[in-house]
Amino acid sequence: MSEPTARRIAVAGAVADPVLREQVRSRAVELGLLGWVRLMEDGSLCVHAEGAASGIEELVGLLRSVDGVESVAERIVRLEGHEQFAVRGVMRSWAVPKGPSLDPAVKRFAAEVEDHSLEHNDFEGRTGRGGVIIWDRGTYEQGGRVPWPEALERGHAVFVLNGDKLRGGFALQRTRGGEKPQWLMVKRRDEHARPGSDVAAERPESVQSGRTLDDLLSDGSAIP
Repeated sequence: MSEPTARRIAVAGAVADPVLREQVRSRAVELGLLGWVRLMEDGSLCVHAEGAASGIEELVGLLRSVDGVESVAERIVRLEGHEQFAVRGVMRSWAVPKGPSLDPAVKRFAAEVEDHSLEHNDFEGRTGRGGVIIWDRGTYEQGGRVPWPEALERGHAVFVLNGDKLRGGFALQRTRGGEKPQWLMVKRRDEHARPGSDVAAERPESVQSGRTLDDLLSDGSAIP
């Protein structure tokens, strides 16, 4: 048998119907592929497929044949080490009470919390426990040599952020397991590191509305 390969597939067009995601998952399982399919914020479909190249090519062929698909782009990526093919619609989440830091000497406590839906990315407003703003927004890439699922299971995950405020390499180090895992979030030493800085205090505003959390809580009005 040929060595397994991994490809990230971006599908643009009228692809938001959840039925399509289930069709992709079902066909991937039939082809013996591992990975995931996810609807992205911009309405495109992202597929991560691992397995035999012939099986991935068949899956790409299926995607190209779907009514409403405008384009299908694929690229080779590293294996993530999945055990099944799943439909993804939630985000792994951590709460960082003091906010992240760009100073490699600062270790920020991060509590792993329940997964959040993708819709959470667009919410700003009052909540029962206070309020929420979108402090930063961007994309992330896996870093290091260990695939993300395995890295998180081991308790040390390296990643690269491409945000408006947070950029460069970071690491999550688990310090306590159990039902309520605890981690430390640390900035890696690279060109984006800023020793002595406190980006959370320097840039408290929302990247979406420009308002701060204090603004929201002080007037109680909804953010447009």
